[in-house]
Amino acid sequence: MIIWLNGTFGAGKTTTAGELVQIVQNSTIFDSEEVGLMLRHVRGLPRVGDFQHWDPWRPLVVQTARHLLDYLGGVLVIPQTVLIEKYWTEIHTGLRDAGIPVHHFLLHADQDTLIDRIETDTVTGPSTWRMDHVPKYQESLPWMRREAYEIDTTAISPRRVAEIVAAKATAA
Repeated sequence: MIIWLNGTFGAGKTTTAGELVQIVQNSTIFDSEEVGLMLRHVRGLPRVGDFQHWDPWRPLVVQTARHLLDYLGGVLVIPQTVLIEKYWTEIHTGLRDAGIPVHHFLLHADQDTLIDRIETDTVTGPSTWRMDHVPKYQESLPWMRREAYEIDTTAISPRRVAEIVAAKATAA
């Protein structure tokens, strides 16, 4: 099983993932961003502003997740922003075709909270790149709300968000 935590930067995906693996037995975080970072070292790929635009990234995420689940078993928790519906469909279809159940969650916070969290991030510091994605996230909300179970993280702790995710994912 995969628990996919979607939402923009500052919504609480990484923090929630850390809490979630403490709650869900035999679960492991898979940071699919690392697949994109790996691809950055491949010569000949076109210049893109986001590694998700490289066609190989999406099927590599699917194959890596499949192999990790075959090797580790249990549950993969993937905290990864995917704002483009076509990309999500490719990933979700690939995982479904591999027989892997996916529980897709949208972690959402109001815009003021997102901006504050990005500006005061003590791990990565303020980020223009992350801030630039807030409007793109707002544009993506209609399809994300259709495709995922939404949890408003504005006023609840990451631990509580993880408890909600765990309850929904394991009840299905």
